[in-house]
Amino acid sequence: MRIRLLPATLLATCLATAAYAADMPLRQTLSPVVYPAAFTWTGFYMGLNAGIGWADVGNVAVTGPTGSSAVLSGGGGDGTFVGGGQVGFNWQAGAIVYGLEADIQYVDAGGRVAWGSYTWWAGRGEDDGGYLGTVRARLGYAMDRTLLYITGGLAYGGLNRNPLTGNNTSNTGWTAGGGVEYAMTDNWTLKVEGLYVDTGDGRKSRVFDNPPGGLLLPGTYTATTDGSGGAGLLRAGVNYKF
Repeated sequence: MRIRLLPATLLATCLATAAYAADMPLRQTLSPVVYPAAFTWTGFYMGLNAGIGWADVGNVAVTGPTGSSAVLSGGGGDGTFVGGGQVGFNWQAGAIVYGLEADIQYVDAGGRVAWGSYTWWAGRGEDDGGYLGTVRARLGYAMDRTLLYITGGLAYGGLNRNPLTGNNTSNTGWTAGGGVEYAMTDNWTLKVEGLYVDTGDGRKSRVFDNPPGGLLLPGTYTATTDGSGGAGLLRAGVNYKF
């Protein structure tokens, strides 16, 4: 009798286990979590910028054959428009970003001078515009998509027009400053930057002979500008990172 009951007991146990297993919820296979790649500042970029600049156009001192002198006012150097383009490359190591950047700017700085009775200067120094270029190193600290940086290097070109001739005061010097840049997307960034630029001694001299018959004594006159090559720039820019 006990032998006959054993198979029945085993069968009932198996059926109960199967019923319990059928009532259990099915185990779902979870999809792996995919995290977005961290933003990197490493790469080549190029872009455009525009802003304002403050440059010392300077005055013109004129000395004559009798030792008398006069100072003529120059103008057009304050709050002028600057704009141009830049190219560069960044390397990122952890939160530190190293970079090189070169730019070229149009500078709307004039050298107009009120010549007064010096009529033989008519037409000189009336042109507007100059140019400025820099080649700079950049060192920054990245907080994900925000980059704080300092920069410095070589500056060249003419921030001012020479009031004596109307030509650019083309020199070389140095520049230093800093800024902040923000990556709106993986490719487009915005920046605001301030620079101080010193392109060296901006003084120019020229000698002219005044003929007889004018308001001034005939003889040789020397005109000298006293402007420096220093200027401040504040500009905003946009870059495309490849």
